[in-house]
Amino acid sequence: MSVWLPTAPCTPAGCASSQWPTVGRLTAVLRLIAGASAVLAGVVLSPLAIPLGPRGRARLVGMWCRTVIRAFGVRIRITGPVPASAPGTGQHPAAGTLVVPNHISWLDIPLVAAVLPGRMLAKREVRQWPVLGPLAGFGGTVFVDRDRLRALPGVVRVMAEALRSGARVIVFPEGSTWCGREKGRFRHAAFQAAIDAGATVQPVRISYGPVGAAAFVGDDPLATSLWRVATAAGLTAEITLLPPVPAGAHPDRRSLARAAQRAVAGTTAGNHAAAPHLVRAAIPGQTAVDRDSANLPSASVHHSTSFIPASASSERTPS
Repeated sequence: MSVWLPTAPCTPAGCASSQWPTVGRLTAVLRLIAGASAVLAGVVLSPLAIPLGPRGRARLVGMWCRTVIRAFGVRIRITGPVPASAPGTGQHPAAGTLVVPNHISWLDIPLVAAVLPGRMLAKREVRQWPVLGPLAGFGGTVFVDRDRLRALPGVVRVMAEALRSGARVIVFPEGSTWCGREKGRFRHAAFQAAIDAGATVQPVRISYGPVGAAAFVGDDPLATSLWRVATAAGLTAEITLLPPVPAGAHPDRRSLARAAQRAVAGTTAGNHAAAPHLVRAAIPGQTAVDRDSANLPSASVHHSTSFIPASASSERTPS
């Protein structure tokens, strides 16, 4: 078993079998058509973004990912300060940042890219995909052969070089999708790149309500997951940007990985109580307006709320 392919106990029958409110068949079909159209539009128009440079392309990627998520009927709720600048210039607050979210669904990928656009780490098979492959390459994706352990040091070097250049690199260190009720251990390798580059680690917590509609686990067919997402009423994606963790504050990659995992899980070294499942959100420079009537948590004294009203594998999703 490759270190990049841990085994999750989550299965579609165990994680996506619950009942939740649904929309009508016509609405679901229209969502699927809108989502597919948004993806294809991004592919067709991507060459037009080449002259814009890293910052302009990052903005467009963020807008495109938000559009795709909205098209599928998923609401987005964001918590924590989102850097205003785009990655890649080396002159902004998020320069040299390793972003490490937990992994539940294929939705995680556009969700993170919508908020923190950067270079994704993906399995090499993605490069051969007919539509998303060229788009991933255009976006600067770092491809890894997860079946070859010998390739791992080379991938870490590439990631470290990207971080040194001031890029934002996104890795799902659990190495597989988990349903949200079960969680995976953060693999250590990616954190070595952050240590080598002297980068900052940005833990990110992702959750969904209802989680069963979004979970993309085990041998779940993509078509089945797409239909579950499109038919779900009030599906909300929660993304929480947690306090950054300086790589230099930890002696090795294992300690750094554990610190990031504890942050994402909502625990500390001496406190294993889980953080609240739903949190309020804030985006600097953006007016906070409550526009959803469902799935709303109680207000926090620390954050205002920003909503993006909008539109859920396998255990081998790009990571």
